[in-house]
Amino acid sequence: METIDRVLHTPLIVFGDTSLDLAQLLYVGLFTLLGGLFVIATTRFLRNRLMARGTNPDVVQLITRAYLILAFVILAFMILDFLSVPLGAFAFISGAVAIGFGFGAQNIINNFISGWILMWERPIKIGDFLELGDVRGTVESINTRSTRIRRVDGIHLLIPNSYLLENTVTNWTLIDQVVRTTVRIGVAYGSDVALVTTLLQKAADENTKVMKKPARNVIFDDFGDNALVFDLNVWVTTDTESGLRGVRSELRYRIDSLFNEAGVVIAFPQRDIHVDGELLVRSQSH
Repeated sequence: METIDRVLHTPLIVFGDTSLDLAQLLYVGLFTLLGGLFVIATTRFLRNRLMARGTNPDVVQLITRAYLILAFVILAFMILDFLSVPLGAFAFISGAVAIGFGFGAQNIINNFISGWILMWERPIKIGDFLELGDVRGTVESINTRSTRIRRVDGIHLLIPNSYLLENTVTNWTLIDQVVRTTVRIGVAYGSDVALVTTLLQKAADENTKVMKKPARNVIFDDFGDNALVFDLNVWVTTDTESGLRGVRSELRYRIDSLFNEAGVVIAFPQRDIHVDGELLVRSQSH
């Protein structure tokens, strides 16, 4: 026992007048483990309680992230106080770490700060439908370094937070989920344009997903090469591109049915070929 006690209390680390032995380090390890588990458990408890009350997911993430960081900072100070380690002992290390961050971790710091700006100002929220160049998808989470987006094809993307602040991002649902979409259709020349307009309006009015206000409208857009071109503009409530595609599909099905009943012909490319002069046929015998 005396040997074990002597081993456990043999100084291993010395900071000026303060020394740390093996027993203290074991106590610190156990305290750190239990403290870390406690912080994680309370963070999950806090998240679940906020979600159960219907709190906005962005607010939940901001609160739990701030609590997690603050709790670990407090845990670190408690450990240092338990060890009686003066903070001045880390002055040199802190300076070296600061220099390392300044030169080697600029992007990390930039994304970290950008993440907090996104969570605080909320120009982009969880559940928003974003368009970034050719990429379209729904925001699933805003983390410290990056934002996770699920594309319309189900693929997950991790976008650096700084990119979302420094580049143009189209947020379809920033204010609300009201979006306008257009169904374009061409009818054959000679069609009754007034009847076509009435049928397009009827197709929109019968669709329960089309909003009454703002009202739908039909535009006679152009005299095309092979068709009279009409645009049916409608407003719908959706937060995804698939929702818009579904509404357009339903409208096209109904338009096709109404046109068939009314005898309106949907145009298709046609070409008339006129041959001038004589057509000479040569035959060669062998």
